[in-house]
Amino acid sequence: MTKAELVEEVARAAELNKRDAEVIVETVFGSIIGALHKGEKVELRGFGSFRTRERGPRRGRNPKTGEPVDVPAKRVPYFKPGKELKEYFTESPAAEGTVADPQPAAAAGEGASSPGLEGENPAPSTPPGAEGEQSSGGSAL
Repeated sequence: MTKAELVEEVARAAELNKRDAEVIVETVFGSIIGALHKGEKVELRGFGSFRTRERGPRRGRNPKTGEPVDVPAKRVPYFKPGKELKEYFTESPAAEGTVADPQPAAAAGEGASSPGLEGENPAPSTPPGAEGEQSSGGSAL
């Protein structure tokens, strides 16, 4: 989902025009970014938390020349999914298909001859979510 799609969804759900929805989305993002910049954590119950982590200096390599390069210490943001969000992705694939309309609709067109295929088709949409969990889960430790 892109930021523009999120604005459209907020506008539709809250029955607002796109300009007002965009202000809301920008304000939410700005608030999260501002809090993280101040070193605060942002907890959204049922969704997850945004935090920052200090990465120490390290020795890297210039990919073009292969020469060693000193990478300075830096502070990076990361997201840790909440319990409810994790549980949502560990439920059966059929439950996932009810929320993600675009993917099952396209998949249902491909396998419409067999109702069993429709329940299996949302499974390919799980790996992107699982990848997101792995990348955030790996950085959260």
